[in-house]
Amino acid sequence: MNTYRFLSLLVLVALLLGGCGGQAKSEEVNLYAWSEYVPQTLLDSFTEQTGIKVNYDAYSSNEELLAKLQAGASGYDLIIPSDYIVDIMINQGMLLELDFNAIPNFQNIGDAFKDLEFDPGNKYTVPYQWGTSCLVVDTEQVTRPITRWADLWDPEFAGKIVLLDDEREVMGMVLAVLGYDNNSIDPAQLEEARAKLLELMPSVRLFDSDSPKTALLAGEVWIGQTWNGEAAIAHGENPAIDYIIPEEGCNMWYDNLAIPTDAPHADAALTLIDFILSPEASVLITEEFPYSNPNTAALELLSTENSDMYDAYMGFTATNPSPQDMERLYMIHDLGDATAMWDRIWTEVKSGE
Repeated sequence: MNTYRFLSLLVLVALLLGGCGGQAKSEEVNLYAWSEYVPQTLLDSFTEQTGIKVNYDAYSSNEELLAKLQAGASGYDLIIPSDYIVDIMINQGMLLELDFNAIPNFQNIGDAFKDLEFDPGNKYTVPYQWGTSCLVVDTEQVTRPITRWADLWDPEFAGKIVLLDDEREVMGMVLAVLGYDNNSIDPAQLEEARAKLLELMPSVRLFDSDSPKTALLAGEVWIGQTWNGEAAIAHGENPAIDYIIPEEGCNMWYDNLAIPTDAPHADAALTLIDFILSPEASVLITEEFPYSNPNTAALELLSTENSDMYDAYMGFTATNPSPQDMERLYMIHDLGDATAMWDRIWTEVKSGE
């Protein structure tokens, strides 16, 4: 972190603590979040300037997060669930209503990312990052145009495909290839998707939700499905790696900061949320994990502090999809009782049944 950024964060925290009536009483906060998603520099700065220690535990899917909390795991103060999981958690009474008097930096979030369908009025969540999960291609290895998810079924990609280890993303993609709703609960459509995915399985080298860029950068895979931030990092290391919004469409997601109802250090969690929403801290997130940032104040700061990165952010489909691209995006919704059917099919496909 440069000296200017450090001093800015120091001044910021002093202002925050003064505005909130003093430092949070808790001396630690337990963060449960996606792996490779929250910069250690951000957490170190928060601890250095507030005295609050951050314990960071990681999960690799929304389903893992939900299952662990539903099973009774306690002690977590701050989590980062995606949109459809927020909906489930709210309905099950798993999230604490937020005190926005303690989160003045919420004003930095763009209006387009407030009051969304999964949390009307932002009673329980504030935005962290947003993005897509679409096609990624190494254009040095794949020289013909790739425009559709359906291209993955081409025999030339046998053993050269990476997919996210996420049933909602993968099966949703297959349903889109078949022309169905990515949230379908129709048994016949899901069985058709199961058969279609089984056709693809021999060509899949690996499933990886934590770091799908790794195999791509190593040349082990040429094409596949990835998060937009992973694609942005890979593109920065190898400009031949491209990110494509396919003709069939792909998923758009919103990740959010939320506090479980049984959080033992909710006061510290609120302090950390407000810190994360500051422009200075939010810029650190985009610099290290360049998904799409809903913090307009942070993007303005990035444009002045790091114009090269800002131009790269604005000019790449993964981080800044065009209005035309946005029209092809869809969202994941809660499946209700049909979740069990999806789980069964996913398990069968992964086990080769």
